[in-house]
Amino acid sequence: MKRFETGAAEGSPRIEIDDVDIAYQRCGTGPVVLCLHAIGHGARDFEKFAELVSDQVEIIAIDWPGQGRSGSDTEPASAERYCALLEGFVTTLGLERFVLYGNSIGGATALLYADRHPEKVRGLVLSNPGGLAPVTGFARFAIGRMVAFFQAGVDRKRWFTPAFKLYYGRVLPRRAAKAQRKRIIDARFEIAQPLVDAWRSFISPKADIRAVAARLPMPVLYAWASKDQIVPLKKSRAAVEATPHHELVTFRAGHMPALETPKKFAKAFRVFLDQLPD
Repeated sequence: MKRFETGAAEGSPRIEIDDVDIAYQRCGTGPVVLCLHAIGHGARDFEKFAELVSDQVEIIAIDWPGQGRSGSDTEPASAERYCALLEGFVTTLGLERFVLYGNSIGGATALLYADRHPEKVRGLVLSNPGGLAPVTGFARFAIGRMVAFFQAGVDRKRWFTPAFKLYYGRVLPRRAAKAQRKRIIDARFEIAQPLVDAWRSFISPKADIRAVAARLPMPVLYAWASKDQIVPLKKSRAAVEATPHHELVTFRAGHMPALETPKKFAKAFRVFLDQLPD
């Protein structure tokens, strides 16, 4: 399957969580940093970042169900579902305290997990997380159009290929993301259903997690891609500023700073890591 190439390397470990075969990749030594990718992506989103910081930390990157090398799920993709799987993953691996890093739906998942298990999370790093912008009438309309767009991928419409390629050229525009961007585009038909399900979940009342951000007790680094047209900072800024112990760093990237601007992101991450309590 083409989606395999976006995720954990062949031969990487796997565990079963709630009847889902979860693939993950780990490298480096030191305190654990658990990484959660955006919908349709995979563990290789964190590959360059891991190369830069693996002398200081251990990176564990998960493939969500139906993405990367993980098996399919009987439940639709959502931050709530992913949080439940993450809880099982952490328990099965016996992880104690760690830094949690999430991008997009992975960021929303990280927010939910950190709220429910604050004793586990030393620090929280969030890149363009979902759930922090108000779901207005226009937002519902726009989400509906995105659901229809990805449904065309499920239906294998002929026009979906060039349209998806154009779309991802805007989502991950930086040169550093070129290889992963191509892998995601090549896997377009295989990842279309999780994309449909995830986008449908974004209009659920449970998807609004602004109140969660406002009560987080741990240090939070918002590492925001400033060129994002899907999750722009201006629509989430109020929730960001309401987060108690946070700092905000922006990057000239489309959606995923660790992938698109890995050196600058790794530098900001190291500063954040050095400030964390044991």
